[in-house]
Amino acid sequence: MMLKHDGTNLSVADVGQFAKLSHIIILALSFLAAAGCGGPSDSNSEATLTLGAYTTPREAYNKAIIPEFQRRWKAKTGQEVEFQESYQGSGAQSRAITSGFEADIAALSLESDVTRIAEAGQAGQPGQPGQPGLIRHDWQANQYRGIVSTSLVVIAVRPGNPLGVRDWPDLADLTRRGLKVLTPDPKTSGGAQWNIVAIYGAALRGYAGVPKGDPRAAREFLGSVLRNVSIMDKGARESITNFEKGVGDVAITYENEVLVGRQAGQKYDYVIPRSTVLIENPVALVDAYADKHGVRQAAEGFIDFLWTRDAQRVFARYGLRPVEPATAQEVAAQFQPAGDVWKIDFLGGWKKVSQDIFGPNGVYTKSFEELHTSP
Repeated sequence: MMLKHDGTNLSVADVGQFAKLSHIIILALSFLAAAGCGGPSDSNSEATLTLGAYTTPREAYNKAIIPEFQRRWKAKTGQEVEFQESYQGSGAQSRAITSGFEADIAALSLESDVTRIAEAGQAGQPGQPGQPGLIRHDWQANQYRGIVSTSLVVIAVRPGNPLGVRDWPDLADLTRRGLKVLTPDPKTSGGAQWNIVAIYGAALRGYAGVPKGDPRAAREFLGSVLRNVSIMDKGARESITNFEKGVGDVAITYENEVLVGRQAGQKYDYVIPRSTVLIENPVALVDAYADKHGVRQAAEGFIDFLWTRDAQRVFARYGLRPVEPATAQEVAAQFQPAGDVWKIDFLGGWKKVSQDIFGPNGVYTKSFEELHTSP
């Protein structure tokens, strides 16, 4: 027996009805609580992840990595995951995210573009001291420092390399004033910044026909190459697409752009300069947006998947060099051997490079201004 608040007795039937009513009320309150949380939840049967990426690995993500993750995540959790994918130049994509494009995951070309997101506040406002930015965790905490793939800066040439281009000095040869070189615009393209860094760094390392360790000579050499640049597209993909259409004599680009193009039937070759930089491509969870959308668990699952052997093999299939050691060893034979390959640390890291090379008084900025103001 149970008692009502007025002291009368409840029958067994009354107790059953009371239990059913209580159950209904609890369900209703749970529904209202979920509806008031402001966004979807990781516990839902469906989730939508927004991927903001640079242009180069589009095929790897769209054709293979995303479908395989969706299959595995469904089998593991029962949750269906849809993807909204955006691809553009790394710098442009980074600025879009800091300006309000709510990507849950940023897969970009260079560390400095992720740093820009990490330091930005909500709604595109700069982060304030002591206040969290869009990325609120240490995205470089794992053994790979947040890097999911690598590549090299190379020189794409026409079939058979009719101009005999072998190294950086061939792009700056004063006897080749009619040479048409393609490279993207560093203001919008991470690939373009890697290209500039590769040329300047190789010169400093003594692989460009100028004195080793001489910043002035290295800057002059960079200017000589830029003098032969005919078109600067907004992204690495647009640049190589123009080259595929017959524009230009050579293209400075990612190694994987050439390999993917050749897989698709394009007829061109490439050479690896004697000295070139190792391109390192980062991925990070954008905490503010993933939490806002209630998809943190799925987003973290996707990012973790990128370092698995299967995902790393996909990167290799699309011309990107894996970072997971066993996979890198497994696929090593499919890539050309390279000589002097160095990391961005040689130039002091991206924070220093962003200022010293691409800042208002940077090496590239001044070289570009001089080329466009000289008679």
